[in-house]
Amino acid sequence: MHPTPFPAWLRWAVAAGYMVAIFVASAGPGPALPAGQHVDKVLHAGAYALLAGLWAWALARGRLRDASWRALLAAWAIASAYGATDELHQLFVPGRQADVFDFASDALGAAAAAGAVWAWGIIARGSE
Repeated sequence: MHPTPFPAWLRWAVAAGYMVAIFVASAGPGPALPAGQHVDKVLHAGAYALLAGLWAWALARGRLRDASWRALLAAWAIASAYGATDELHQLFVPGRQADVFDFASDALGAAAAAGAVWAWGIIARGSE
């Protein structure tokens, strides 16, 4: 096992910093998106997939290929819980609203990222 070039504090800071960026983005007016095309759900899934990936990276000590199922479950849980709190936060932001389908997109995006990291780890370890 090779050491990661990124210290633990940096991995945690990147994941936490991305959470701050999500909070700031959701504290303002929502982006103008085409109506009826569910583009917002894709954006939610992508944003929370990235968040889960960053937490997986932090929790796996910078070695995604070695991420345990516990680390991936924790990354999914952190990202999903943050999605829930972000939807609650939007209840108090003028012009924004909480949406259970946005939360579902957040949780599904986070699950997809955790699943992708898990699959990639299996493939990467098998190629050694």
